[in-house]
Amino acid sequence: MKQLFAYWLLLCFCLSGTAKAQQITLTPAQLKALTPEWKGARSTDGRPQVPDALLQRLQNISIEEAWGILRNRGYHNQFEGDWMLLRPDQVMAGRVVTAQYMPLRPDMDQLIKDKGKSEGRIGGTNSWPIDVLQNGDVYVADSYGKIVDGTLIGDNLGNSIYAKSKKGVIFYGSVRDMEGLEEIDGFTAWVKGYDPSYIQQMMLTGINVPIRIGRATVLPGDAVLAKKGGVIFIPAHLLEEVVLSAEFIALRDQFGHQRLREGKYTPGEIDTQWTDTIKNDFLQWLDTQGDKLPMSREELDKFMKNRTW
Repeated sequence: MKQLFAYWLLLCFCLSGTAKAQQITLTPAQLKALTPEWKGARSTDGRPQVPDALLQRLQNISIEEAWGILRNRGYHNQFEGDWMLLRPDQVMAGRVVTAQYMPLRPDMDQLIKDKGKSEGRIGGTNSWPIDVLQNGDVYVADSYGKIVDGTLIGDNLGNSIYAKSKKGVIFYGSVRDMEGLEEIDGFTAWVKGYDPSYIQQMMLTGINVPIRIGRATVLPGDAVLAKKGGVIFIPAHLLEEVVLSAEFIALRDQFGHQRLREGKYTPGEIDTQWTDTIKNDFLQWLDTQGDKLPMSREELDKFMKNRTW
């Protein structure tokens, strides 16, 4: 029933504008209805506000671990690879702000611009998503893979993005002024291409609406992890589970590798269902890790109560 209600809201969004200008962004109430499984804090625009501490820990998790956990929960369409990276060795994690672009259609474009004017929005429409960014947000845009004349930002807008969010961008499209963007200390980008042209024959159709990034479906307020191998979008209500599960897997792997180097167990013993002897050894090993644990001991104990080996 909740899903049906969310779809109904999206239909209203898509059809709005018959009596007034096209709606640009979902309302806080609509965003809450779209993400009903998130029970925590929300930003003023209605997006899930996942904790900064979890985002910081997320940066230490591998794409493969996050991908596997999401697949086990039925989320098969959250990853996209094959990017051009501004800084290949930089990792980014943050809260998603979405924007959707389409090929220009003058009548719809005018509706959007009229609505933006009535809301007090200024500048080109490709600057409007930047105006809503907050600290810790990642600007994620679907510009349908357009490279030539599809450059959403250059170094001026890049500076504004980093000033507001202290993060970077993920564009299913292109950017310009790559050298200028590289000069913005801390700013990073995952894009599909670079071109010196200006944005033309494109229109903004929505801010903080559901979008498609390649083979991934992305909602406003998702947590995103971007690394050299690609980007993965994590539903807000699953972020804590993904982080704790991945951290636990990493601890298991660390223990197993150590015991294999020591020759205490064979590969066959470590790679199959652990015996009670190995489980007890692992629990004793955890007690020796102290502040090396990526999570609090309270979090770990609570997690292990519900964990099947």
